[in-house]
Amino acid sequence: MQFKEALKRYLKGSGLGERLRHGDVHQAWSQALGVKNASRARSVAYRGGELIVEVESAAHKQELETFTADRYRRKANQFLGTDRIHRVTIKMKK
Repeated sequence: MQFKEALKRYLKGSGLGERLRHGDVHQAWSQALGVKNASRARSVAYRGGELIVEVESAAHKQELETFTADRYRRKANQFLGTDRIHRVTIKMKK
């Protein structure tokens, strides 16, 4: 197997390729939340305008879904200079 193929498989299997391809979206989300909150609500995937965010506590999940996720989404889009993030889905970390 060629190195290039092995690397492609690794990037796809690990999810790292997806994060690298949309690194600006993940960075904008982190900037919108700030250092303290970004460590508690980590963006893990971005597909078709949907940003998937993982949290460790049910309370934080509820807070984001009910009150703050849309505000952070708008702020992240401001950092991006475009409305690339249409929806934020909050999931519990596995």
